[in-house]
Amino acid sequence: MAATIAEEVSQTSQKRPVYMDYQATTPTDPRVLEAMLPWFTEQFGNPHSRSHSVGWQAEEAVEGARRQVASLIGADPREIVFTSGATEAGNLALKGAAYYHRGRKDHIVTCVTEHKCIVETVAQLEREGFSATVVPVGTSGRVYPQAIADAITPRTLMVSVMAANHEIGVLQPLSEIGRICRERDVLFHTDAAQAFGKIPIDVGSMALDLVSLSGHKVYAPMGIGALYVRRRPRVRIAPLFSGGGQERGMRSGTLPTPLCVGFGAAAEIAAREMDDEAERLRGLRDRFLSAVQLIAPDVRINGDMEHRLPGNLNLSFVGVDGEGLMARLSDIALSSGSACTSASLEPSYVLHAIGVEDELAHNSIRFGFGRFTTDEEVDFAVRRIAEEISGISSCRS
Repeated sequence: MAATIAEEVSQTSQKRPVYMDYQATTPTDPRVLEAMLPWFTEQFGNPHSRSHSVGWQAEEAVEGARRQVASLIGADPREIVFTSGATEAGNLALKGAAYYHRGRKDHIVTCVTEHKCIVETVAQLEREGFSATVVPVGTSGRVYPQAIADAITPRTLMVSVMAANHEIGVLQPLSEIGRICRERDVLFHTDAAQAFGKIPIDVGSMALDLVSLSGHKVYAPMGIGALYVRRRPRVRIAPLFSGGGQERGMRSGTLPTPLCVGFGAAAEIAAREMDDEAERLRGLRDRFLSAVQLIAPDVRINGDMEHRLPGNLNLSFVGVDGEGLMARLSDIALSSGSACTSASLEPSYVLHAIGVEDELAHNSIRFGFGRFTTDEEVDFAVRRIAEEISGISSCRS
């Protein structure tokens, strides 16, 4: 089924660049769009309208989506709070917990390679009087669980470590960190925007208390996400803004029924296809890497290859300016790192954290493979990279 969908998408986008930036966003799966469409026009009710059937139908659609999202991470549907995306979910998790527990615990432990939405949220909390410890990572990009344990104090409220990195795709040891947090009676939050629907996540076995999720990273539309908030043992957070008290008082505002439905449909598809899709993407990734290593023997892989998202590669091309190479590859959609910081001329803070020197960091490109990536697109990308690298070398000689 996935191959058929990929062919359909490819046929409708032949004039567009080959898309290899799946960590930035994913196209909405046509099956997801099909599930959403009736809720824009035919069944347009407000899911919070309780006085008529149009509202009841919308409410049931939202609750169905909540069940689908919850199921993919082993949660109770009542533990899913819909948000506008992972950035809002991360803010709600960290600030909400910090504000609720203010005066009792005021210390947060996090990791140096976290997404900017976590980095900046922690910085804001520090300006408000909270304290934080930022734990380093090894050259592989993985954090050492013992470093987390050593950073926890009696004042520690929360540990926040992402599931999968947005730039280098490295997976963190969530189960080990979760066990440490549970033993120390510390909340454990993970930003799972990149991991959700790509690798198995189980909030029970990983001892997760708060989990940020994003729709547009898993073939659902932009503008929808969720925060998992554990019920037993109960996690309490303060809302970030006031309103009608929707989402059990944690996130006021009218929920967008079509987007919720799309998020739910994407979660259900991922539940069915995640394992097969991961195997296919690893095959595409490894095929691409082997070919690139033949044409650029000095290429460096950034981040651990064993503990990594199946659809991610971050490569530094020795002696080749990464930004210049990307500019030449205008027929391939690529990124040097996070879409949230792509306008910055500074080298990636994630690559710095794993010990990549400035020159190599500037020469790095992130390659993202996804559901609609084809063998032909991978081979095309390799040919284009070979052509441009050869052209650059000819100019120098």
